[in-house]
Amino acid sequence: MPPVAPANSSTRVDEAIRVAINSGEIISVGVLNLVKNTLVTALVGAQDVGGQIGAAAVSAVRSSIAAAYGIGADVGTVAKQAIRGTIHAAEEIGGDLGAAASGAARGAVNATGEIGGDVATVARKAVEGTAEAARDLGADVASLVKNAAEGAISAAERIGTAAGKAVRATVSEAAAGAKTLARGASTPAKPRAGRQPRARARRPRAPRRGSA
Repeated sequence: MPPVAPANSSTRVDEAIRVAINSGEIISVGVLNLVKNTLVTALVGAQDVGGQIGAAAVSAVRSSIAAAYGIGADVGTVAKQAIRGTIHAAEEIGGDLGAAASGAARGAVNATGEIGGDVATVARKAVEGTAEAARDLGADVASLVKNAAEGAISAAERIGTAAGKAVRATVSEAAAGAKTLARGASTPAKPRAGRQPRARARRPRAPRRGSA
């Protein structure tokens, strides 16, 4: 059987998420589980999961944001949870987590630009969602955050110079904070290595006057 074309998977993801969110399922299921389950259903039987996860991630997050905007939901929160769901889905079906993180962040910024939203805020939420998903799964936080940051910046620069600069600054700050938190949570603080204090050599006492 030939591999399913990426466009078909993306179309199924887009339709499923839009229908679910518009019908109010976002409230009962939650964006994370909705996106995760939709992606797993669409991609679990595909032969080239690695090649399709990036395109499907873009579609999933774009659809989530567009549909959430239509019903007046908080776009930043939806973006964050959609990205977490995307990365969880990639882990479950054996997809490339880096491609999922990059594609999801790129889709979030693209969709936000299309609705005239705050792309810098959504880019920050994308990085935060990626970091949380990486911690959930025990994955490399720094690596996935870097992937997400690159995806967000790439999308913002296509929107315009101002958007690119705003997202680059916001994402750099958010990425640094995420990496710091990850290091603090994963490795206990170690005492700083330094020189051991030398034992003071006792000075010989001067002989008392008058002693033999």
